[in-house]
Amino acid sequence: MKETKTIRLLATSDVHGKFLPWMYSLNMESPGSAAQLSTAIRQYRTENTLLVEAGDLIEGNSSELFLDDPVHPMVQAYNRMNYDLWVTGNHEYTFGMEILKKTIADLHAECLTGNVFFPDGTPLAKGYTIREINGIRAAVIGMTSPNINRWEKKNMDGCTATDALAETRKILEEIRGRYDVLIGVFHEGLENECNTENTGVTDICNACPEFDIMVSAHEHRAIPELYINNVLVIQNSSDGRTMSCIDLSFEQEDGRWRLTGRKPELIDVCKFEPDPELVQLFEPYHIRAKDNAESQVGTLVGGPLTPPDEINGVAQALLEPTPLIDLINRVQMYYGGTEISAAALGHLTAKLPEGIIRECDLTRIYAFTNTLCRVSLTGAQMKRFMEYSAEFFNKFQPGDLTISFNPAFQYYLYMMFAGVNYEINISAEPGSRIEHLTYPDGRPVNDTDVLHLAVSEYCAGACLLTYGTIFHEGEELPILEESGIHSELGCIREMLKEYIMNVRHGVLEPVKPNNWKLTGYSWDSSLRNRAVQALNRKNPVPSGLRRPELPSCAMREEDLPPEEREEQK
Repeated sequence: MKETKTIRLLATSDVHGKFLPWMYSLNMESPGSAAQLSTAIRQYRTENTLLVEAGDLIEGNSSELFLDDPVHPMVQAYNRMNYDLWVTGNHEYTFGMEILKKTIADLHAECLTGNVFFPDGTPLAKGYTIREINGIRAAVIGMTSPNINRWEKKNMDGCTATDALAETRKILEEIRGRYDVLIGVFHEGLENECNTENTGVTDICNACPEFDIMVSAHEHRAIPELYINNVLVIQNSSDGRTMSCIDLSFEQEDGRWRLTGRKPELIDVCKFEPDPELVQLFEPYHIRAKDNAESQVGTLVGGPLTPPDEINGVAQALLEPTPLIDLINRVQMYYGGTEISAAALGHLTAKLPEGIIRECDLTRIYAFTNTLCRVSLTGAQMKRFMEYSAEFFNKFQPGDLTISFNPAFQYYLYMMFAGVNYEINISAEPGSRIEHLTYPDGRPVNDTDVLHLAVSEYCAGACLLTYGTIFHEGEELPILEESGIHSELGCIREMLKEYIMNVRHGVLEPVKPNNWKLTGYSWDSSLRNRAVQALNRKNPVPSGLRRPELPSCAMREEDLPPEEREEQK
């Protein structure tokens, strides 16, 4: 009888500063946390377990408050849980290389990131490790998304992320014959981003069938089991709400161990009680973050910043001008010194009712720690940018009862513009949707005009200042005039705070712009109402969890429930 062995892989990712089950941006309890992961890990860990983290650990949920502490609370938590390996996520670079280097030094887990290099060519970390577990040689390769060159360029101090597939192939050549099981831990989603090859694990798995397991991250999608080119791919949701557990079986054959079974399970971490030791450890941090969340910034008078959502989960701010986006754009233009601005909705639950404005409300309005930059571009480049943004909408077809969205387009890259007037004709083909583009005084925006745009550095890096998303190799790119604008204030969210407190003297009034609108759609109002009712029965009201996904809201008459169609007849 052949000898058999098993080992276990536990994998987490995208916890985003959630050390306790509390969302400080909403100042309320929210399931999922490092403290609950600790309890789950204790239950599922065996003596033959490898525990890995796939990135985005220290950013989010107000955890930037603790960057100057001797040891960040998330690092303390991961050290208590005795992680073996971790791979840097894109948001590990958000606070600059000094913070990242300190995080690497403070974490007891070995850091793997094989495709980030300092300007002198020195690697940030190792690209792989080979661990012997229960006599099994487990090789682990770790990579992060090369798109950090776009998203975090300003914060990388000249460091560069190289092609993840190219670096992986070098490692595979080096370790050939030295392992029994090959595991990838990549801070990349399933599909490529920004039209860049090898920024999604689908490309990696198709090119490298040597992998047995691929731990994917970054997208916040709970994927319990998916096979790409016979590679088992798993992914966790965000905020410590899930943990992946994969049991691997081996059989000895000709003096070597052969992988014979892969059994994945996605653990619902929200069902576990927080680890009491970590709850006690985190209490001082919880008090600090909660006090910060509850501190008063100003007062909103004259109504809310957003209208009610017509369809559950579909923020009305995506469909019409709102005071919310107007506020962000006004703040960006004020501090950026520009006549035009572009801003996105960072969270589907971004709302602010009339009354006291607290620090946590600003986090809900502007979810991320993006910084501000000023970009110079021509009228033609501006229109290309706007046309790209308008690809967010599906083309409206006769018989549609709703406006729906391109599932491949992330809503936080859909920009709404201030300082120009325009219409988005959603019945037109992508690339030909922006109509009647004018300045506020009615003059047309000409292709040769030179414009100055205030926009987040994240969006500028992802869309405007690099090739692949909007502009193609060889085309002239917009010009970055200034980055890190008013760095003494920090991120755009801090500019919102400064603007409300000192420019508006603590009193904010909602201003609804009327500079843009959607066109090119029409429907029977009665059928439309029935479609909305059906969708609201199907779609739950979104919770306060980090970056919920847009629900599918495409509906035609034939999609209406039978009883609705019969009633209409």
